Amino acid sequence: MQNFFNGGIAITGSGSAVPATCLHNQELTQLVETSDEWIASRTGIRQRRLALPPDSLASLATAASQQAIAAAGITAADIDLILLATSTPDDLFGTACRVQGELGATKAVAFDLTAACSGFVFGLVTAAQYIRTGVYQNVLLIGADILSRWVDWQDRRSCVLFGDGAGAVVLQANKSDRLLGFCLKSDGSQNNCLNLAYNASSTELTPEIHVSTGKYHPITMNGKEVYRFAVQRVPEVIDKALFAANLKVENIDWLVLHQANQRIINAVAERLEIPEHKIISNVADYGNTSAASIPLALDEAVRAGKIKPNDIIATSGFGAGLSWGAAIFQWGR
Repeated sequence: MQNFFNGGIAITGSGSAVPATCLHNQELTQLVETSDEWIASRTGIRQRRLALPPDSLASLATAASQQAIAAAGITAADIDLILLATSTPDDLFGTACRVQGELGATKAVAFDLTAACSGFVFGLVTAAQYIRTGVYQNVLLIGADILSRWVDWQDRRSCVLFGDGAGAVVLQANKSDRLLGFCLKSDGSQNNCLNLAYNASSTELTPEIHVSTGKYHPITMNGKEVYRFAVQRVPEVIDKALFAANLKVENIDWLVLHQANQRIINAVAERLEIPEHKIISNVADYGNTSAASIPLALDEAVRAGKIKPNDIIATSGFGAGLSWGAAIFQWGR
């Protein structure tokens, strides 16, 4: 039953899951001309997790979701909506419904949301609108990607960057609104900077009709342009989200950025004048897990006791599209 009202939201639980298989930088030297020092100095990455059979996006997303639901103190039967932010579904028609089935969230509507590395932040804002209007009370937001499926392991510019994982949070209707401000942006004129593009070939049905069939190219990226874009645009969008929240940089307790590259994280923090002790980073252990990176880092920090109830968190996702966005929220009810 829908109950329309203008209420608030709270993020009440988190969870995460990563594959068991770990690929260290040193092992990549057997595939391409590189070194642990070269990778670590340019990216901050030391290792990443890889999903091997029988791992699937659905299994990782389900495991992360079960943790988040338990942490929120509810059951899967309480979930009204499941949003799965991913660019790498098990099924091109979508994977959210499979996760719904695995969880036993029988009353939840479920669908995929694709915004690449911005997916979790875009999903957070999307989920909040359903709650704020009173349509749903309990929303499960998942960020999950298996990018290793789409990496060219002979391209040393990209194969060192990506890893696999999943993170999830539960958002619930709340008397006070804990999503304090946000700002979302897109720029399709720079779409060619980062792609996982369709690789078309032609099949003749009749002499007059040739249809397109094919697979996908591996990930391609202009690293310099993406770095330049992120370092410029992310501080701007965080500033705008802070303005919407009527807060200043000094009010931020934790900065949780998309874990793409430690140099980007450091550069953004420096531009915003956020001290190092407020930065949450786990890129060294997992690499770039796309839509999973923010909730994965968030969950680790919560479970380690760093992030506590009422802490103010600034988060930003950025990547393919090009798309980017920021959200300011308080942790817990």
